[in-house]
Amino acid sequence: MVTIIAAIAENNALGKDNQLIWYLPADLKRFKKTTLNHVVIMGRKTYESLGKPLPKRTNIIITRDKNYKAEGCIVVNSIAEALKVAEKEDENPFILGGAEIYNQVMPATDRLDITFVHHKFEADVFFPEIDKTIWKEISREDFKADDKNKYDYSFVTFERI
Repeated sequence: MVTIIAAIAENNALGKDNQLIWYLPADLKRFKKTTLNHVVIMGRKTYESLGKPLPKRTNIIITRDKNYKAEGCIVVNSIAEALKVAEKEDENPFILGGAEIYNQVMPATDRLDITFVHHKFEADVFFPEIDKTIWKEISREDFKADDKNKYDYSFVTFERI
């Protein structure tokens, strides 16, 4: 099972200038708990925005640059190669983005694990539309903004129909 995990805004915004636009500690905590001890697959820009490998996870970076190196990570040159490497180690790898990777891997994805941030943001990268004829919502938890989380948000899981 391949799972895309992402936090997206009401206007499908993902980020701006290779950075997250918002800070939601609850989402970061959930992200860590969900992906811990799994393979995580991401594009080079996403990896560079993180600045280092995510601990206690196998980090696979996809880049077209055949000479790219990242200490503590596996570097591959295609999504197909990333998925092939991942399946040897994990039955449920997570795709972390960015936008280009999400668009390319969507047809091979079985589950979407989405944090919806209930706010619109100015952005330069966006998540692809979630086609409700292909995806069925199987779980949802809604939360109000609080002293730690500035925006209302929802944790929603979709599975391919």
